[in-house]
Amino acid sequence: MSNYKNRNRAPAPESQPSGNPPTHVAKIRNGQGDAASFERIGVAWAKDDGSLFVRLHGTQVIAGGFALYPVEEGGAR
Repeated sequence: MSNYKNRNRAPAPESQPSGNPPTHVAKIRNGQGDAASFERIGVAWAKDDGSLFVRLHGTQVIAGGFALYPVEEGGAR
């Protein structure tokens, strides 16, 4: 029962990017070939140490992995 309360807790302040726009967009591929579409599932930030901080939207289960795409000029798409 105590786990339920922690589910809705905001991430620790040190894990939240402050005022930085995302550098990458996280997407999953739905379908194959010409019928394939990409669904945006989150964003990521490049960190100074070369790692990425990824924040996914919602509570979806990702079985097949996801791809990170650099943000184009003009913001995350």
